[in-house]
Amino acid sequence: MEGVRPGGGPPAGAPGSGSGSGSASFPSLFPPGLHGIYGECRRLYPDQPNPLQVTAILKYWLGGPDPLDYVSMYRNLGNPALNVPEHWHYVSFGLSDLYGDNRVHEFTGTEGPSGFGFELTFRLKRETGESAPPTWPAELMQGLARYVFQSENTFCSGDHVSWHSPLDNSESRIQHMLLTEDPQMQPVQTPFGVVTFLQIVGVCTEELHAAQQWNGQGILELLRTVPVAGGPWLITDMRRGETIFEIDPHLQQERVDKGIETDGSNLSGVSAKCAWDDLSRPPEDDEDSRSICIGTQPRRLSGKDTEQIRETLRRGLEINSKPVLPPINAQRQNGLNLDRAPSRKDSLESESSAAIIPHELIRTRQLESVHLKFNQESGALIPLCLRGRLLHGRHFTYKSITGDTAITFVSTGVEGAFATEEHPYAAHGPWLQILLTEEFVERMLEDLEDLNSPEEFKLPKEYSWPEKKLKVSILPDAVFDNPLH
Repeated sequence: MEGVRPGGGPPAGAPGSGSGSGSASFPSLFPPGLHGIYGECRRLYPDQPNPLQVTAILKYWLGGPDPLDYVSMYRNLGNPALNVPEHWHYVSFGLSDLYGDNRVHEFTGTEGPSGFGFELTFRLKRETGESAPPTWPAELMQGLARYVFQSENTFCSGDHVSWHSPLDNSESRIQHMLLTEDPQMQPVQTPFGVVTFLQIVGVCTEELHAAQQWNGQGILELLRTVPVAGGPWLITDMRRGETIFEIDPHLQQERVDKGIETDGSNLSGVSAKCAWDDLSRPPEDDEDSRSICIGTQPRRLSGKDTEQIRETLRRGLEINSKPVLPPINAQRQNGLNLDRAPSRKDSLESESSAAIIPHELIRTRQLESVHLKFNQESGALIPLCLRGRLLHGRHFTYKSITGDTAITFVSTGVEGAFATEEHPYAAHGPWLQILLTEEFVERMLEDLEDLNSPEEFKLPKEYSWPEKKLKVSILPDAVFDNPLH
């Protein structure tokens, strides 16, 4: 699938390969986009013109499974004065446009982002006596790249990735990732646009949860203050056995808890295993109910609806300066997404599926009673949704990954919602909005307190508020993976 070879620079004899060729020689052998990234690497590592490199044996544009053409691996001596240890530095090639001929990325000019606009980097602490860099980070980067290519969702600094497995397939506690700007690599202007460098930072489960409850940037800043947990360059140590909160218990109470109380959560949406039923009508009438739709073909979200939901998910960990839902508009609105590069898709689903039912023909319908269904991982985020979002006048969206369904919780301070205090449950096709008052949120938080202790959780679990005509079920993954069983 992949091969490791020396010579992480350009092909032999190409510009910058150390052969003495001028920058104008053999341009066809050395793609200009690759040249720009390689030049930044040469700036940092002038003594390593040909690092070890993991390369896709069959390139993605020739039908191979791995989107990254190359991952170069450099030995970084660190900075003793800053207490930065020696480490391996990995740099990807392929999320940006390397070729400019539309073989992978559509060429859109020089002013905007090149391809997806970024490449990934990773800094792994070098073990004593280690003479060559481990290659597993290259496969990790390929996995993230596959997600980006398949979903066409881009990453930005502060984002988190729930991985749920040791990054190196060991017994390590480092099982998730945050993303931040690489501390050494500068943005590069290529003939095909601008490329920035996002560094992967390995974190423990407790640190991921803190990032979700508060924000990724805040946790990254805490990691920078703890040398063994990353230090100023956020170097991942797979042998780290303690979280930053175990190393310094005051960080949780004095920094994170206070941040959550003051700022709330910046996580505005997640892809999840979820579904909903309209209990206002008989079960056999599923025209507007949007659950897993056993035995029926679910109605698709319209392009305008999916763009609004997509904006919510795109905003991800972005600070919401205004508690306003993005407008229902198929075109991106300037200023709504300040820290995220735009996706190349207009909807969460494919263009063909998004347009099955015109937006104008789907009426917004008020519901009297609803039943929400989540798997355990999604359900564990409900307290975050309530405490970190709604109590701060914000909204939170679950977009189903197993069906064309979305659930958005909104507070009374959110504008642009079609759920109102008079009609708190409203559906627009398969998109459900639920408006919760502050008083009801506080009550739900008390009733859902056991969601904060997943190790003591037994499925299925049901919560019900009869006077509000609301029911929430936490169900096994199998219910969503195999809806007919």
